[in-house]
Amino acid sequence: MKRFILTFCALLMGASLFAQADLQVLAVVKLNNNESITLKKLKTRVEAYQKQTGAALSVDDRKKVLDALIQEELVAQAAIKSGMTIPDSTIEEYFLQSVSQQIGRRVTQQQFEELVQKQEKMTIDEYMKKQAGMSYSEYKNYMKNQLLSQNYIVAQSKSELEKVAPTDEEIRGYYELNKTNFVQPDMMKMFLVIIPKGNDAAAAKAKAEKLYSDLKDKKASTTQILKDSKTENSGYQAGDVFINKNELSAKQLGISLQDLLALFANSSDYVSPLSERETSYQFYSVIKKYEGKMLTLSDLVQPETTRTVYDFIKDTVGQQKKMQFLQMEAQKIAQSLDKSANVDRKKTGKELEKLLAW
Repeated sequence: MKRFILTFCALLMGASLFAQADLQVLAVVKLNNNESITLKKLKTRVEAYQKQTGAALSVDDRKKVLDALIQEELVAQAAIKSGMTIPDSTIEEYFLQSVSQQIGRRVTQQQFEELVQKQEKMTIDEYMKKQAGMSYSEYKNYMKNQLLSQNYIVAQSKSELEKVAPTDEEIRGYYELNKTNFVQPDMMKMFLVIIPKGNDAAAAKAKAEKLYSDLKDKKASTTQILKDSKTENSGYQAGDVFINKNELSAKQLGISLQDLLALFANSSDYVSPLSERETSYQFYSVIKKYEGKMLTLSDLVQPETTRTVYDFIKDTVGQQKKMQFLQMEAQKIAQSLDKSANVDRKKTGKELEKLLAW
């Protein structure tokens, strides 16, 4: 028993020493307020980069990450010192927009957390750690610094930024290099009606059956049902939805690939059976089908829109050039601020290298 206690105490002491090592301050950025960059913070960012690249970073690479953290903090503090602020609500909205794009539909914070718990069997912190190498709060703080820096640099370089635009040659060159990616899969436009059960499932069912029979028996058109859905207290939602014939769409719809293929086998004007879900009643009508094809520069990115592939590439390349410009400007600003009066590097030389060789 005595040996067990001694071993257990030794393990606790080892864990404590590791924790203390992680709390060591590598640098303090003091342009606006004293912000410590600890070994733990560096490890978190290194882990995030390693997840992105799939490769371990060397000691020299970790030094560069430390420099990047210092520069990031310098620009963020310069932004705050100039009077810029980013509310937490803006960060949360920005995060949810990013998540919603990945999922394929608009979700709230609660819906995202429930989805992660249901599909991944993880908490939001565990999921973010797995995906980005950071906890949820760490990732939000990272996003805040990024937005602060970006807004500050845009304000400092607005006139120069307006001149950054892709040329016609760059747009066409991008298309030629990525032509195989511009493919429109088989698509279906369908009219979806969702009747939430709310606090009265019986009333919701009655409404669903009435709407369903009206559409099925052609007593009401999709146009009329859509119009009525927008009235106050209509009790249901309706609208057009475009579905691709691929595995991603099946996953987003929560159905098997076989069920998706069966869905595409239906003819136009087909009205599905009324189905009951956990929180709602639903049915849909097939409006139109679109065959898959390779897209040219003049084709629409999605049917029934006005945005062409050329427009899409112009925006994409333009955004890439702007980001490159902003990164260069951020580096220039950070380098001009990286002085001993603004940054106190606590660990340097061999001492720093030893700490980075974890």
